[in-house]
Amino acid sequence: FPENIEKNKGFIKGFEQDLKTLSMNTPAEGEFLPMVIRGKTLADKDIAGASLLEACKEVKGKDPIEIGSYRGFTMNLSYDGFYNEFQLTLKGAMSHTAKLGMDARGNLTRIDNTLANISDRLKVVSDQLDNLYKQQEAAKSEVGKPFLQEQELKDKISRLTVLDGELNMGIGDSDLKEQAEKKKTKPERPSVLNSLKQSTQTGKEFKAKQNKYLEGR
Repeated sequence: FPENIEKNKGFIKGFEQDLKTLSMNTPAEGEFLPMVIRGKTLADKDIAGASLLEACKEVKGKDPIEIGSYRGFTMNLSYDGFYNEFQLTLKGAMSHTAKLGMDARGNLTRIDNTLANISDRLKVVSDQLDNLYKQQEAAKSEVGKPFLQEQELKDKISRLTVLDGELNMGIGDSDLKEQAEKKKTKPERPSVLNSLKQSTQTGKEFKAKQNKYLEGR
């Protein structure tokens, strides 16, 4: 909680600072504040919009390229190949991104709307901060509560430890005894060579008896 709380505090401070910048660069009704693009100050809205589209032709990758400034904010232009769209990021204490289209005047409207949305973003972060404080207090109260089954849990853990030790010892003794018994009672495997010798000897004895029988006849 402390880390997230400090992070949201930083966001709030940044948004508040950008709102101050915006308030000092707000045009009168129907007026257009100059936009600086590629070092040129453009006071005409149509020319500024057209110049912004020309700047888009020079941007090929997603790495932001600084192209100028508007209403106290630095403008960085980038291209998102995945969505096939250009993005203009207005950088103050915080970053505010507007998606650009192919309409020159429409892009300027999108930029102004993005800056006007700063107050809404500030409210969202402020609400998140309040929620974090509530969660932190709830967590603290839970930590202070006693765990009713704590002694029962300790007893069961202790019993399991004893049983585990006895089980491991039993398995070890049993294995040794079983191996010893098997070694005593395990019949020796007959040798293949001995079997062959026995078969040969038996054959010779049978042949000798057969010859003796025939001689007797």
